[in-house]
Amino acid sequence: MSNNHTPISRARKLRREMTEEELILWQKLRGRKFLGLKFLRQHPIIYDRINNEPKYFIPDFYCAEKKLVIEVDGKIHEFQKGRDRKREEILNGAGLCILRIKNEEIENDVFTVLKKIEAFILENSP
Repeated sequence: MSNNHTPISRARKLRREMTEEELILWQKLRGRKFLGLKFLRQHPIIYDRINNEPKYFIPDFYCAEKKLVIEVDGKIHEFQKGRDRKREEILNGAGLCILRIKNEEIENDVFTVLKKIEAFILENSP
């Protein structure tokens, strides 16, 4: 595996290239500001290894404590619903809950988004 395609190097690249909406939400989640929970951004989740190569996803935000993945969806996700569904099946199989949030929701009112995340955690957390 070439060094620029490791899960960590890809995650670092994604962190440098966060969308405006991801940055807005990250400011509210980082440093245990939200419900005292530790969120990571662009954290690789390895779900399998094939020929010693890791198979992984890099969700936008991840809270290990609540087994929660938060995905911030831009327009591209309207065209990759099948891929997103397969990814969700794999992550659910690993015991993780996935919450999808549209860019527009964050643009309109990040505090409503935070309430949505809190309600989702209350309904789904271990």
